[in-house]
Formats: sequence, structure tokens, C-alpha cells
Amino acid sequence: MPYTVEVDQSGRIESTRDDTVLAFSDGINYSLLIPARVKRACVTELRNRGISGPTLYVQLFATGLYFLLKGHIQQLSRVVIDIEYFGKEAQIKEHLINLLRRAGCVVHADQIQFQRIGKRSAAHVLALETLRGHSKPDLVLSKEDLLGEFRR
Repeated sequence: MPYTVEVDQSGRIESTRDDTVLAFSDGINYSLLIPARVKRACVTELRNRGISGPTLYVQLFATGLYFLLKGHIQQLSRVVIDIEYFGKEAQIKEHLINLLRRAGCVVHADQIQFQRIGKRSAAHVLALETLRGHSKPDLVLSKEDLLGEFRR
């Protein structure tokens, strides 16, 4: 059965002192954790590679979404991502779809959508509960995971 899920972030990617959790929910649930130390190491490495400014965080966010969705995208008829980086939705979507397709996933552009999902969303609750340590993440990303998706 194809699912429609909402995706939310708790703990912003650019806040390198805090962990970040990405989660989706509605019918099926999944969450991943990006520890603050991993974000700091990635930001340092990416800056050394010449990626900086808002582009760096948008690409890190899209890469986190890739890891969140890649094992499930075939089950998902629609993915509604909370608007976290206003005006950058097209850039996030393009990067996310490119990563998924490069990994061999069949994904259609209309599967991925952006809209405000609100605090009552099950995805928001799951992300927040995971960030607070009340739920265990399904996946914890490493520096190698994230940087491995950035071409040199």
C-alpha cells in the first residue's frame, strides 16, 4: 500500500551545537539522528572543499532527507516536507531527487512536495521525541555517510 508521509526536522541543520533529527510519519514511521559533532565535522570539511553559505546547509539538509527516504521511497506515493528553508524548496528537491536517482531509486518529481505541516503533525512529534531522547532513532548518520554523498 503506498503511503503519504509528512517529514519534519527538529534541531536545525545549521545549529551545530545541537543534534538534528529528521523524521517521517503517517502509516509508517522512520527517524534519523545527525549528531552535532558530525554536523560540525561536515561543515568544516565542506567549507574546505569550497562549499559555504546557505548552499552548504541546504545541501546537508537535502542529503539528510536522502538518507531518511532512500529505503522507503518506493512505498511512498507522496512525501510532504515541512518548509524549513523558505525559497530553497526547488534547490532541496533537485538535490534530493538527484541523490535518490543516483542510488538507483525510481522517484518522480511530483512525489516530493513542500508545505507547512505544523506542530500537530505526527512527524513533528516523532522528530521532537527523538531529539529529546524519548524515542530511539532508526538511523544515526556519521560524517562518512554524509560526506560520502558529496562529490569532490
